[in-house]
Amino acid sequence: MRIAMVSEHASPLAAVGGVDAGGQNVHVDALSRTLARAGHEVSVYTRRDSAELPPSVRTGDGVLVEHLDAGPAEPLPKDALLPYVRDLGTELAARFATDPPDLVHAHFWMSGLASLAATRGPDVPVLPVVQTFHALGVTKRRFQGRHDTSPAARIRVERALARDVARVIATSSEESSALVRLGAARHRITVVPSGVDVQQFTPEGPAAQRGPRLRVLSIGRLVPRKGFDTVIRAMAAVPDAELLIAGGPAAEGLADDPEARRLRRVAGRFGVADRVRLVGAVPRPDMPALLRSADLVVCAPWYEPFGIVPLEAMACGVPVVATAVGGFVDTVVDGATGTLVPPRRPDALAVAMRKLLSEPFWREAYGTAGVDRARSRYSWERIGGDTATVYEHVLGKATEAADAGDDALEPAR
Repeated sequence: MRIAMVSEHASPLAAVGGVDAGGQNVHVDALSRTLARAGHEVSVYTRRDSAELPPSVRTGDGVLVEHLDAGPAEPLPKDALLPYVRDLGTELAARFATDPPDLVHAHFWMSGLASLAATRGPDVPVLPVVQTFHALGVTKRRFQGRHDTSPAARIRVERALARDVARVIATSSEESSALVRLGAARHRITVVPSGVDVQQFTPEGPAAQRGPRLRVLSIGRLVPRKGFDTVIRAMAAVPDAELLIAGGPAAEGLADDPEARRLRRVAGRFGVADRVRLVGAVPRPDMPALLRSADLVVCAPWYEPFGIVPLEAMACGVPVVATAVGGFVDTVVDGATGTLVPPRRPDALAVAMRKLLSEPFWREAYGTAGVDRARSRYSWERIGGDTATVYEHVLGKATEAADAGDDALEPAR
């Protein structure tokens, strides 16, 4: 198959850890590479955010990353990109008109909007569009309220996309249910989660240096919804353990980061500043060693569409304590690979942390079960195969519709 991935703000080439660079970047990168290794021809279209970027880059796995001109060639918050979606759609249409793929897979709602616009032009052949939202505006609005910076049109556009695209791939059962409530037809939604590189994230291998204390590790972008302040507050009731928080800017930039400063103030207020350390951004190649150095990985966001950190921890054989939100409910098996707790409850989080930290046998048992689950269900080879099956089903429906000449069976455009 010839597959066009559209990911307007999340380039597979971007360094993960910034405010708008996280799980979606990893997902698009890994899925594209996996499909390319399986013999598919994959191009990723993303917005040019630097004048220094070349027009295109070919990765070692054969994925072609194309940088499209849409708005100023500089970094912009993703919530400021809507005015440039029309330009992105125009750029896509020009490419699809001369070199059409078999199928377009849009990642995030603005990518879907641009993809539908690009495939409706008179010079572009009929192309089915598959949509992965990665996060939904209705969910973000519910959890962030007045702090939600999404464009006002987001929810309305997502509702239309869920109706108009050929297929929606949801990354979790919670997202699938939210889509149905949004008005999407259940039979046109397929759940395919994100994955983990089980060749890179393994129990075997070097571990980062550590001291004599038990180590609790939390990883993620330094944004309030990640719940690092909840973990810090819980540490007051978890003596003899240290907390490492990895993510955000490089270590030398933490002093200027507002969220890092806020978290350090929380640590001081709860008397755990000597046991809480922010280490800043950690390069992806160094992440497995950091995970292996931990006795426990804690993921405590109060809103998380999917979240790949628990998968990476499980693949490294480290037990997880996570809040029961988003994709964590699917990935972490409570009482088998980790423990699920309510969000924004430092007391419940502290109880779960103390229990596992005091029981080495159960930490090992959870870690072993986590490795098995990550390898059997969440390897990128499995996720890539499941995604390709969705594509084949969509293309099969498109062929049937073309053969039958039945407009009612045409893929939505």
